[in-house]
Amino acid sequence: MTMAPGVRKFALAVHLTLSVGWIGAVAAYLALDVTGATSRDPQTLRAAYLTMEVIARYVIVPLALAALATGLVMAVGTKWGLFRHYWVLFSLVMTTIATVVLLLETQTISYLAGIAADPATSGDDLRALPNTLAHSVGGIVVLVVVLVLNVYKPRGMTRYGQRKQQEQLAASQQRTLAKK
Repeated sequence: MTMAPGVRKFALAVHLTLSVGWIGAVAAYLALDVTGATSRDPQTLRAAYLTMEVIARYVIVPLALAALATGLVMAVGTKWGLFRHYWVLFSLVMTTIATVVLLLETQTISYLAGIAADPATSGDDLRALPNTLAHSVGGIVVLVVVLVLNVYKPRGMTRYGQRKQQEQLAASQQRTLAKK
C-alpha cells in the first residue's frame, strides 16, 4: 500500500522535521553535557544538569518517539517498504535502539538533575557528578548514520524484498499479456 503523492510529501515533511529536530535537540544537549563535564563553576553545573533534563524529557524524547513513528509510516506507506531494503531495516533497528537507550538514559539524567536541584548539594558534589557524554556523542553519531543511510539509500534488497519484486514483475507481465 503506497500513499498518494500529496500525502507522501506531507508525511515526508513531517518526518524530516521531527528527525532533524531530534538531531538538533541532541546537539543542544551535547553542548550542555560538555559544559557539565568541563565547568568548575557550581552555578553553571547546576544550570547545565537541570536544563539537560528539560531538553531530554520534553524535547528529545517526544521528537525521538515521533520520528520513529513517522519513519514507520514512511516505510510502510512508500515503495521502499519496511522489510524490502537493508537500509530501511538498518535505519529502523538503529532508530529503535537509540530510542530505547534514550528512554533508559532519561532515568540517569533525571537522577543527576535531582541532585543538582537540591540546594544542599555542594559545588564539590556537583563537580563529582558523572556526565552522560558517551551517550550524547553515541546518540548523535547514530542519528547522523541513520540520516546518511536515508539520504543515500544504498542498494541491497532483503530476500523478502527480492521475492516481492519478482511477484510484482510477474504480475506486471501477466497484465501486459492479458492486454494483447
